Amino acid sequence: MALEVRQSDFVTSVGWLEQLPHEDFPEVAFAGRSNVGKSSLINRLMGRKSLAQTSNTPGKTRTLNFYLINRNLHFVDLPGYGFAKRSKSERNQWAALINGYLETSQKLRGIVHLIDARHDPTPEDLDMIDFLTHGDRRFLLVATKIDKLSKNKLRKRLSDTDRIVSQVGDIPILPFSATTGAGRHELLAWIEDVVSR
Repeated sequence: MALEVRQSDFVTSVGWLEQLPHEDFPEVAFAGRSNVGKSSLINRLMGRKSLAQTSNTPGKTRTLNFYLINRNLHFVDLPGYGFAKRSKSERNQWAALINGYLETSQKLRGIVHLIDARHDPTPEDLDMIDFLTHGDRRFLLVATKIDKLSKNKLRKRLSDTDRIVSQVGDIPILPFSATTGAGRHELLAWIEDVVSR
């Protein structure tokens, strides 16, 4: 059964682990490199046009952004990784924030890891997949922006991506489009499964 999103609200932006919300709600985090379409995907899941702020400027999300779903679940939008135009100290601060949250949160039930269907996974993508594979959290690999490819090109891209990712592990990939909604039901079903366990 898929999660039915009836209500969604922005809660807070967190720049330090000490600021994490205290409510005892399960959490699902969304990770991926800058400009992979995390905010657009989250908006599509929530059925909202712009609750999660989208931007054409990579690296705009610098905080953990919390959204309350149905008054009993948090979606957590993580800062994008792999964007070089920020200072090294700022990138290190983001990495410490993301890693600290992923490794210590007691409420985190699952991680949705986004990669761009149009391109090969980057070294940072593969590092994140490896990190998630060796962790104790459930995660799902989602290939975004599939509407920007023809069916034939998409099939080849997914095959190429699967071959590259298989070097890290046997990891299924869910194709997703924030524009058309393809993959939304499957992703919400996965979220329902991880939060109900």
